Amino acid sequence: MSDYEVLLQQVVNGLSLGAMYALLALGFTLVYGILELINFAHFNVFMVSSFVGMWALQLLGISGQERALTGFALVGVLGFAFIVTMLAAGILGVAIERISLRPLRGVRGTAAMITTIGVSYILFNVILLTVGAGSENYPNPLPARRWQWGEVTIDLKEVLIWAVALVLMIGLQLFVNRTRLGKAMRATAQDAEAARMMGVDVDRVIMTAFFLGSALAGAAALIFGLYYNYTSFIIGYTAGLRAFTAAVLGGIGSVPGAMVGGVVIGLIESVGGQLIAVRWTDVIIFSILVLVLVFVPTGLFGRATPTKS
Repeated sequence: MSDYEVLLQQVVNGLSLGAMYALLALGFTLVYGILELINFAHFNVFMVSSFVGMWALQLLGISGQERALTGFALVGVLGFAFIVTMLAAGILGVAIERISLRPLRGVRGTAAMITTIGVSYILFNVILLTVGAGSENYPNPLPARRWQWGEVTIDLKEVLIWAVALVLMIGLQLFVNRTRLGKAMRATAQDAEAARMMGVDVDRVIMTAFFLGSALAGAAALIFGLYYNYTSFIIGYTAGLRAFTAAVLGGIGSVPGAMVGGVVIGLIESVGGQLIAVRWTDVIIFSILVLVLVFVPTGLFGRATPTKS
């Protein structure tokens, strides 16, 4: 395999990682755009959702690669797994907002952000104490189908990741820009008090943002499990920090920025690991986070706005 083909293979891998990070980053962006709140519980909503996806597949009798499916059976199993995982993640996100964050809505300062850290640790330890510290093998109904382009290989699971991520991101963009509730979300993001005076149900808008952001994290969690064929109680921090970096890079609060930032971070992780060394990828990614926060705090697509608080 030539150097060019090796690089191209890493670009393919980076696009798959980037699609997952973009979906996860959108959760940070939706919540921050409306509340100016970094929701650190989002890390472990993603982690819990990966287990929900695993249990949904096991419920259908999928226990390993030996149960690879094709045709309508594969579409039905994956459709069921995505719907269950996204709904469970969305409900968990709404519960976090309703129980933990809504009582703190009028409290200034960092109380709400610190609360999300506490909720994150609760989710982390619930899974640790109930499931255990070991990694769990992920059920994978996907057949081992791949396509060759020279020496570059594209697996069916990578095509699936790209397709699902693209559909969800386009759907979110259309929802935010074309629907009445999406317009209410944009109005609330600009000025919550003005939106409330114009008849917008701000509580409903915030709940919708948490539901959608968490549901997208659920989709990312199922993609993670299918891509890596494992899950663990620790994956929320490893993937979540990269997704948070993607949101900051793109401009936290910007939906297109989260998408672009996710793809960029995925490419940096994959290509950087090939060109430099895998152990240096975290140094590169988090150096980018620091540099962006210092020199371009609004990110690639963000814009400076007055503080809502």
